[in-house]
Amino acid sequence: MHMSLLTSTLQLDRQAKLPMFRQLYAAIKQAILSGAMPPGMQLPPSRDFCRSLSISRQTVLNAYEQLLAEGYLCGAVGKGTYVSLQLPLRASAPPALELSAPDRTPPLPPPQALSQRGLRYANPAGQSHFHQDKTRAFRVSMPGLDVFPFQVWARLEARRWRHHEDKLGYGDPAGYPPLRELLAVYLKAARGVNCRPEQIIITSGSQQALYLLSTMLLDPGDAAWVESPGYRGAVAPLHAAQARLCHVPVDQDGLDVAYAAAHYPQAKLVYVTPSHQLPLGMTMSLQRRLALLAWAKAQRAWVVEDDYDSEYRYSGAPLASLQSLDQSGCVIYVGTLSKVLFPGLRLGYMVLPEALVQPLVQAKAIIDKHTAIVPQMVLADFIAEGHFSRHIKRTRKLYGERQAALLHALDTTLADELRCGASDGGLDLAVHFRQGRDEQAIVQAGLAAGLELRALSHYVTASEETKPDQFAPGLLLGFASVTEAEIAQGATVLRKLLREKN
Repeated sequence: MHMSLLTSTLQLDRQAKLPMFRQLYAAIKQAILSGAMPPGMQLPPSRDFCRSLSISRQTVLNAYEQLLAEGYLCGAVGKGTYVSLQLPLRASAPPALELSAPDRTPPLPPPQALSQRGLRYANPAGQSHFHQDKTRAFRVSMPGLDVFPFQVWARLEARRWRHHEDKLGYGDPAGYPPLRELLAVYLKAARGVNCRPEQIIITSGSQQALYLLSTMLLDPGDAAWVESPGYRGAVAPLHAAQARLCHVPVDQDGLDVAYAAAHYPQAKLVYVTPSHQLPLGMTMSLQRRLALLAWAKAQRAWVVEDDYDSEYRYSGAPLASLQSLDQSGCVIYVGTLSKVLFPGLRLGYMVLPEALVQPLVQAKAIIDKHTAIVPQMVLADFIAEGHFSRHIKRTRKLYGERQAALLHALDTTLADELRCGASDGGLDLAVHFRQGRDEQAIVQAGLAAGLELRALSHYVTASEETKPDQFAPGLLLGFASVTEAEIAQGATVLRKLLREKN
């Protein structure tokens, strides 16, 4: 390519933020890759090139130097600079070369499709919701960030970083030992969990715990009971692990164990939220708990107890954890700090039967070596100095007041439209429509009106083998993250849009 033709096709933008030498480098590189500058072609001397483009010689030299370093060009002082002969480039050149060509080139398809396992991860059933905008009524599963003692947390973290020598290397895959010791004491006192610190593994949120358990405990095709409606965050890793999902209906006593045992007797794993069923909110009765444990013992099946928000109960004494009743070592207790502290912390934990500790620690090490050390250290200090228990006590009272505000609004403003579900505890409240409604239409109307609503049907996952029993359609309303005034205002807006949809 003659220099005049080359320089005429190089369109450098002198107003762009990208340095001139990077623009020149990118243009020449694209010309080589596209075949416009074929292997063996000699480039103009830097002095001539800079004059023809009206740029500094150093700009040209910098671009040439980068291209030489990356192997696109070859040459030596006094012998000229050439396009490398070693590049497997296209034989035919495009008619013109422009700096903007890379932006207009359509992306090539990937070399190959996803693996079968990858397709299961990409399945819409695995999609999870996350929020980046300001909290508003009625966001679900969100604690009150307005009352978290961030100044205390910041002080504890700063203190840890002032003595950073033990925080820069790798840590124990199972987690920071002092934190595990403190959690063992707390779980025994608060939830009746029987364990030694060595049975606790700290995870990057409870979601990682569910992924590890799905992967390590099930082979493709193994059956797993899941509640219907139930937590999609648990269904997703089970689906990705190629488990056969067995959707089990729930009633006022929780998971229907008799139904599940009759329809899916060979299941290898049960996922259950016994303290506060997600999303309907009931507590699993003692009779059902004992029946589930008896079935699991007889079938040698694992029971995964997700105790995601048991700290928040507003009426009556909470039942002890399912794990505390386990006599055969079949229950795996999973907890999270997202609901008590803040979701961005990404700290969760598993309490494992002795037989699972070593393999799960090894699996955790393979996945990510260990969960970040400093947050674990800060949390240990937060617990040891009493801030954790004080925060739970304070937020339990506050969330109880916010739930009462929502119940009052439902009774005074929405009683003719909505029927309230179980309200013993948690951060959310399930409500059911008193007359036929299109859930998705209500959700979209709420979004337009500034409300964040979650349809109960969101928690139902269709199965090729079975469909869950019908349940009353409705909404899940979060109350913990918004003030009483915002709850009252949100109820007024919700009443208005429900009447407009009549």
